[in-house]
Amino acid sequence: MNIYHEHPLRILRYSIKNIWLLIFPLLRGIRTLRFNRSWFYEWLQGAWFDIMILGLIVIFGLFQWYFSRIIITSSSITHRYGIVFRIKTTIPFCNISSTSFESPIYLSPFGAVKVRCDTRAGIFKSSDMKVMVNRRIMPELKSKLPGIKAGEASCDFPKASAISVILFSIFFSSGFSGTVYLATFFFKGGDIARDMIGTYLDRITESTEKFTGKLLQRIPDAAVGLGILFVGAWLISFFINITRYYAFSLNTSDRAIKLNYGLFNRKEYTLVKEHINYIDIRQNMIMKGFRAIAVHVSCAGYGNSRKSLPVLLPVRRERGIREDLVKIGINRGDKSRFKPVWTGYWQYVWIPVLTSLSLVPVYMIVTRAIPMLNTLTVFVAVMAEVPAVWLIAVKTVAFFTSGISIYDDRIKLHYNRFTTFHTIIADRNKLVKVELEQTIFQKIGRRGSLSFWFEGETKRRHKIRALSEKNIAIISEMLDIELFKLIDA
Repeated sequence: MNIYHEHPLRILRYSIKNIWLLIFPLLRGIRTLRFNRSWFYEWLQGAWFDIMILGLIVIFGLFQWYFSRIIITSSSITHRYGIVFRIKTTIPFCNISSTSFESPIYLSPFGAVKVRCDTRAGIFKSSDMKVMVNRRIMPELKSKLPGIKAGEASCDFPKASAISVILFSIFFSSGFSGTVYLATFFFKGGDIARDMIGTYLDRITESTEKFTGKLLQRIPDAAVGLGILFVGAWLISFFINITRYYAFSLNTSDRAIKLNYGLFNRKEYTLVKEHINYIDIRQNMIMKGFRAIAVHVSCAGYGNSRKSLPVLLPVRRERGIREDLVKIGINRGDKSRFKPVWTGYWQYVWIPVLTSLSLVPVYMIVTRAIPMLNTLTVFVAVMAEVPAVWLIAVKTVAFFTSGISIYDDRIKLHYNRFTTFHTIIADRNKLVKVELEQTIFQKIGRRGSLSFWFEGETKRRHKIRALSEKNIAIISEMLDIELFKLIDA
């Protein structure tokens, strides 16, 4: 058994927790505030009080750090901390689902590393154990924590190419297609609004010509500014993802998968294979056109924050991904065996179709009520139709590609959520819940929708619509559940 302190830099973190004590120096400063020359001298006379408070904050952080201990045994890791209320967290190595080692560039000169350990217990995607350690104890930690030991790697993948990381950053940076659409809307909409308002104001009076001229010049500038704002936000997200997934590499053994990536914050993740909930292969319409896919993974502790995605393989060609998944230990299986019935097509497209059709009467009503807005109304109507028609195309493709396949001990689901296509591959023993949905009309048409939930820290639904009752009965038999008996009861 070995006992270690956390890295001394942790003193700052513990001190910050008591930053609220600075309210007392602030109140003293406000009380002595005078708008004259003597105020500074009055404040300086009581500065000892402010220094004492700062000293208490640092001392309290120092005590917190001193009583924080990391205990490593042959079978577990323990973090013990607290002064008045002692808290002791112990995690057996065999129960750890994932570990991460982060080396931000600002911690490198101090030899500090952030270590996180996660299990399948807990809620809100919070880490079960988070400590900061000295780089000197890293070899011992890695030798005890689940991972790929020397000589155990069964397959080393080459580092992801720059093109792969760039494409991944493009497709998964704050809604690429939505950003392009909004930027186009504001760039073109500003010019139309200026021309329309200018024509209208010319009919009113010439006395305000100077004022309206300046006003109209600002309309396209404001619209272009909003467009640039959206494009700029996406570019920031794009470059952040480039640096975040820089030099992405993966290797695997029979028990674990290790991932390394990052430029300014180098991260090393280890995922225990038996604790992986499911594999999520993602595409959008553009990626489908180029037969490109990105592979994500659901595993406790990986991709938990909003700042990162649970990526297993960045954008790759679909043709070669089967061999890569087999190397990792995942078999994609055959094509979908149970697919939606033809009579269920409307169930996929009814929302975008009704949205698209409703825009026509709305356009006609607005045009007749306010004729002078005709040009702007046409532009807005066309721009509103574009995403509706695009969504009809997405849902149509989803209808033809959705389905379920059950083979060996695996379940494979093809479905669509909004504009993203998902292929879920999971072991049967990871399935925790199945739900059958049938409306009155679906009951008459002898079809229904199946929803699946798998193990995981968050509740995520995977829904396949418009399956025939016959196929649902076969699926329920293969999964050894009685869906129709339950729903009829």
